[in-house]
Amino acid sequence: MTIFDDLLAEQDRLEQILLGLDETQWASPSGADGWSVTDVVLHLAQSEETVHASATRATVAVGLGAAPGGTVEDRAAAAVRAERGAPGPTVLGRWQRARRQALAALRDADPDEPVAWVAGPLKPATLATTRLTEHWAHALDITGPLGIGLPDTGRLRHVAWLAQRTLPYAMQLGGEQPAPVRCEVTAPEDAGAEEAEPVVWRFGPDGAESVITGPAGDFCRVAVRRLAPDRTALRAQGPSGATAMRLLRTFA
Repeated sequence: MTIFDDLLAEQDRLEQILLGLDETQWASPSGADGWSVTDVVLHLAQSEETVHASATRATVAVGLGAAPGGTVEDRAAAAVRAERGAPGPTVLGRWQRARRQALAALRDADPDEPVAWVAGPLKPATLATTRLTEHWAHALDITGPLGIGLPDTGRLRHVAWLAQRTLPYAMQLGGEQPAPVRCEVTAPEDAGAEEAEPVVWRFGPDGAESVITGPAGDFCRVAVRRLAPDRTALRAQGPSGATAMRLLRTFA
């Protein structure tokens, strides 16, 4: 399975959830502050349109690229405000089209040629990893308030990899000096169904003084800012472990 296959699977799971929503659920508040469930899906549609435009080198500004604002969060909020109002099923159709086009463009792109993205150019596989992470995070925003289950899967390995990979950026953003940190997280049960012992995903330099350990689900939720570190079973060791855990983030 490639990252593109796993992105497709994560999007397919979200699509099945969205297809089952009624009018009241579409209009209900999501876990994203100030956004309804419809707003969240609109944001995902706009983001996927931006991916497609970037991967195909389109010159017309669409999605996040067409929104005003300083930070990425400002632009995302402005884009949603500018286009909200369509009913949920209409927005769902827009996202379905956009996500298919974006994934096809990423699959077809030169794997070694970086694609323009919000915080800097990314290779197609890495951009696909960020898209899987965002879809999973926003699926939490949708399913949590609605009381719909979203079991952890082995696809969280991509989220955990991204979280560790972006630690230097996260620490700099938090005003800290980047330091080597190793992350050793226990995979969800479905990722090691045939193993006698739990599967541990290890990312980062061997021999690093600072280490974060614990369940991958907790680690990934902290990284997408859906769970505070002190409400998890994560453990930090070493001079920079606690700081790294506090500053974990997978987005710009």
